[in-house]
Amino acid sequence: MKDLTDAINALIPLKQQVDTFHPALEKLYPIAVLKDEHLLIYDSDLEKYRLTKRISVPMPIPIGVRAAFQLQDYDGRIACVVSPDVFESQEGYITILHEFVHCYQYETCEQELKLTLDIAQKAIEVDDNMWEINYPFPYLGRDFIRPYTHFMEGLKVRDVIKIKRSRKQLKAYLALHDFEYMIWQEWKEGFARWVENHIKQHLEMPQNTKGSLPPYDRVVFYAGGAALIGFLARNEPNCLQDLPHLFNQIISL
Repeated sequence: MKDLTDAINALIPLKQQVDTFHPALEKLYPIAVLKDEHLLIYDSDLEKYRLTKRISVPMPIPIGVRAAFQLQDYDGRIACVVSPDVFESQEGYITILHEFVHCYQYETCEQELKLTLDIAQKAIEVDDNMWEINYPFPYLGRDFIRPYTHFMEGLKVRDVIKIKRSRKQLKAYLALHDFEYMIWQEWKEGFARWVENHIKQHLEMPQNTKGSLPPYDRVVFYAGGAALIGFLARNEPNCLQDLPHLFNQIISL
């Protein structure tokens, strides 16, 4: 593998190809690389990354990590956190841009939107910082699988009646926190997946469809959210630029 600094800076030409797609891609966010129980933090200066700090990992972080979260030992800044193997393929670089979308969401509107949800408020009360990953959603429930599958089928063929009927069934079946969790993941991960696939389309790469088929897990909302956002954007393209408005559209569907 090439020098880590060179590998990180190889992201910049790709970003310059696509940074007009959405404001989420305009900025170079810090990249923290997991290495030997430490995070090597690279930050940009005049459109070039350089190593700026080395910190101990703030929590157990798995090999193969692809995430975005705050680093308290880096002034609480949001960063893209990855393992070195992410730099071994073009797919990996696009994954970094996916995480940049999450950095943008965090810096612009995520915290305010999150606090409108009871599930997030309750998580704060019990100091549960991992609820977005660990929430016990009923993915294997038949009364979820059937309407959500119909929902994605409706999105694929733009069948408004089928979409709304499926959504009504989901609202009737899911408990409040289940429904809020679905909405949150569709907005947060669905939008990042939508941007990722927009980049892949530009580069003539296969679309990321992971999560589209049962058995479902959390990634189903990446696929469903991206499809929903694409559907909504056909009727109102400007919703892609106004993420709080997009969030409200998803809730009110």
